[in-house]
Parts: sequence; C-alpha cells; structure tokens
Amino acid sequence: MTSKLFFSAAILLCLFDICYANGLFSSLNHTLVVSTSLKNGTVLKAGENNFTVTWGVNQSVAASVAATYKTMKLQLCYAPISQKDRGWRKTKPELSKDKTCQFKIVTRPFDSTSTNNTLSFVYLVQKNVPSATYFVRVYGFDAAGKEVAYGQTTNANKTTNLFEVESITGRHSSIDIAAGVFSAFSIVALSGFFYVEKRKGKRSQ
Repeated sequence: MTSKLFFSAAILLCLFDICYANGLFSSLNHTLVVSTSLKNGTVLKAGENNFTVTWGVNQSVAASVAATYKTMKLQLCYAPISQKDRGWRKTKPELSKDKTCQFKIVTRPFDSTSTNNTLSFVYLVQKNVPSATYFVRVYGFDAAGKEVAYGQTTNANKTTNLFEVESITGRHSSIDIAAGVFSAFSIVALSGFFYVEKRKGKRSQ
C-alpha cells in the first residue's frame, strides 16, 4: 500500500514539474484578486477613455506563499468572442505561445509585507488597441521572473465583466474637410481649363 502511494505521489510530482517547466497556464495559482471601475458592457474609445484597475493577493493565501510574489504584470486580454476565427489571438496552454493577452497595462513590484498590498492604476486605453471585447488579467512573478500566479476580472469561461474598445478609424474631420476643399478646387480648375481651351478653339476658327 505504501509503495502504491509513493508511486502515485511520484507521478503527480513529475506531472507538476513538467507543467511548471513548460510554463503552462494551468500550473499557475489563481490567488490574485483583480477588479476594474468599469461596468459589464462598457464601451471605451482608444486614445480617449481610461479606467482604474485594482489588484492584490487573496486574503486567504498564506503569507509564505504571498511572499514569493515579487512583481505583478497587468495585461489587456481578448475575450473569446473576439478570438473566434482569429488565430493570431488564440488561447494556448503554454504561456510562451498564448496570444490571449497582447497589450501591457503596467508592471509593478509587489511587497506582501506592506500594510497595503492592494494596488491601483489608472490606464488610458492606448491608440494601438484594436476594436474588440476585453478583460484584464494580472500575472504574479517570483524572484526568478517566472509566472507563478494569476487573477482576472472575468470568470473561468471569460464571459462576465467584459468591456469593449472602439479603435481609432484613422480619419479626422480636418482630413475630411481638406479632402472636400481639394476636390472642389480640382473641379473648378478642370472647368477653368476646359473653358480656356474652348475659347482658344473659337479664336483659332
């Protein structure tokens, strides 16, 4: 009986080592708490709107475990609805290959011994963020710079507390006005050209 238990424990330990070595998302501890100032379904404009992100370690986590978290990295992540049929946004189990979270919000050092281990950051949606549905995820790193924990603003299926971003179209009213003026000038110039040519033709006759 003892040998069977030892064998089972050895297998579980090997599986854990493999997961940890390969950097699998499933190997991370879900011990971080994350929230934003946004309501579900909020629509933000890239380059214009901002929101507040608050994060920290779950109070039920042992102090010895929290002490291993040295850095927190916040990222803007695609919701499944904005990943469909888009391989370049695909979620993969390996953290090094995962394309879910492509936009950095901020990276901050973390001190679990601080009297206030809950941090906040006001994020302005960057102009390069494309139109899509998003959520926020935080990764916790140890002293070696390896991901060991995470937390996110949505549930496991990534269907709640989502928000949308409308990207910059690249067109501005000043550009439209300039294009209109140029078009009008071109029409006038062309009409003038034909008028002059017509006058020249009559004179030659």
